[in-house]
Amino acid sequence: MSAVTSVKGLSSLAGILRHVVLLVTGALILVPFLWMISLSIKAPGEIFHASLSFWPVQFYGIENYEKALSEAPLLRYMGNGLMVCGLILALQILLCAPCAYALAKLRFFGRDLVFGMVLAGLILPHQVLSLPLFILGYKLAILNTYTALILPYIVSPFGIFLFRQFFKTIPDDVVHAARLDGLSELAIVWKVMVPMALPAVIAFAIFSVVGHWNDLFWPLIAVRDQSLMPPPLGILVFKNEEAGSDYGPLMAASTLVVLPLTIAFLVAQRWFVEGLTGGAVKQ
Repeated sequence: MSAVTSVKGLSSLAGILRHVVLLVTGALILVPFLWMISLSIKAPGEIFHASLSFWPVQFYGIENYEKALSEAPLLRYMGNGLMVCGLILALQILLCAPCAYALAKLRFFGRDLVFGMVLAGLILPHQVLSLPLFILGYKLAILNTYTALILPYIVSPFGIFLFRQFFKTIPDDVVHAARLDGLSELAIVWKVMVPMALPAVIAFAIFSVVGHWNDLFWPLIAVRDQSLMPPPLGILVFKNEEAGSDYGPLMAASTLVVLPLTIAFLVAQRWFVEGLTGGAVKQ
């Protein structure tokens, strides 16, 4: 009896320690976001004040947010980001789902080699490809267009890997039954596999949209027209090396840019977790 009690006590202690670690880690992650919001409602004189305070002495939020929306076409930047991220996501799913289905359910010569190349693509930073992509964009005359922001990302190794892992959890009998019903391989992908892998699609959508919404490196190279700029590049309007950065409106613009992603993640977090763990046990 005492042994059982001690085991339960250790289990409870381990659970408490686990929650403490999670709470501390969560707090460390949240602090920069809270500080960003705090700076967005402070007057310029308070931002560099010696004392540390999250709540401002003088509330300056209305002025900072009005300046963020009026001094630069922030809504245009966010509209650009929404369109670019939406098109990238749609094209990625359109290309990645059939590729993942072929790697998961079809048998053909060189399948393992192709999957190995997908895995190699996972560890290759996209910045490595920036120079050849820039040269390709110049040759195709697509630089400083929406196409330049979209084209380099339409094939996602991570998307292929994630969908492939999830498709492997779907029994082969489902595929065989669909073939007996007369469905083609592409019809099986879109009418059977993708609907059954909806959590993986949602998880990938969050990764894709967050990654490309926040991307600054490639847009900084690919476009220079202000009307084409996505949100991270657009908010650099408030950064002025000669006059000094206007940190209040800069933080207000950053808060407005981050807000849609935060809301989307909170709404879809259950499917996000399910999509990431659904294919974790398959090799």
